[in-house]
Amino acid sequence: MNPQSDWLSRLISMMTVRGQLELRCSYGAPWEVVYDESNAGEMPYHVVLSGTALLESPGTGRAQQLGAGDIVMFPHGSGHVLHDGSGVSPAPAHYLGDLNLTYSENTGTGERLDMLCGRFILAPPHDRFIRDYLPTRLVVRTSRDDSRRSETSTQLAGLLALMRAESNTSQLGGHAMLNALSAALFTLTLRMASESDEAPIGLLALVGHPRLAPALTAMFNDPAHPWTLPELAGLCNMSRATLVRHFQEKVGRSANDLLTGIRMTLAANELKNPNASTEAVAETVGYQSVAAFRRAFSQHMGMTPGEWRRSNRRNPV
Repeated sequence: MNPQSDWLSRLISMMTVRGQLELRCSYGAPWEVVYDESNAGEMPYHVVLSGTALLESPGTGRAQQLGAGDIVMFPHGSGHVLHDGSGVSPAPAHYLGDLNLTYSENTGTGERLDMLCGRFILAPPHDRFIRDYLPTRLVVRTSRDDSRRSETSTQLAGLLALMRAESNTSQLGGHAMLNALSAALFTLTLRMASESDEAPIGLLALVGHPRLAPALTAMFNDPAHPWTLPELAGLCNMSRATLVRHFQEKVGRSANDLLTGIRMTLAANELKNPNASTEAVAETVGYQSVAAFRRAFSQHMGMTPGEWRRSNRRNPV
């Protein structure tokens, strides 16, 4: 078995995540940025370097104000609009392609915005796992009062400063550097969101509930173990009923749902290896019966293990 590690590290190691910084916006009010719903596996993100923005997205209620140091990401690829809030129709933006990045400017003369826009790209089935266990919209704020500044917010602010500096230049390797920094942004943003007092329902909310940490860590570190609810509850020093209630309240799903999601994500990774038999993959993720594994995989993925193998050969990531 692999060495024990924290659940977020295990989650990230399960996934193939690529960062892609696409645009640096320099706008004077009035301005507006419109994103339609993204393709499967694409998670747009925005970083406000200076200025302010109003964020609107379907189904989330009133507009949310963003300021310097704020990061917003859309794990479900939801459509959204960012604007200056004036209500005045903006003039078209102009785009200028550079060696490593595209710059967008407008002719507005009001309050100015400096913003980085990009996306995280996840290969299937990792995108599905993220949709199941992260909210539709995630906002983290790095510019806190000094009394509340955490080590993570300091690290994240440093990463944003590096992204800002790198996007100011046209040096060789800059494109690769910006994308690598974007990938690091994914993990640090999730870490900081998990530390927030307002962590949304889902995996991130469990960090604020330390009593459940032993169960979460156990499932991520040893998903092949035949975990039962009483056994997981015992790790957390609580009753089975209390464990069930807490998972439903904090995650919105059962512990068994989470364990199955982890197993099927790992199985999908293993099935990409043409030398790995279905029987071996089934055993690796905790199924002694190949028939039971095929049934669980088909229910979770919407296709058989064989169909997944063929699909991955046609569309390798």
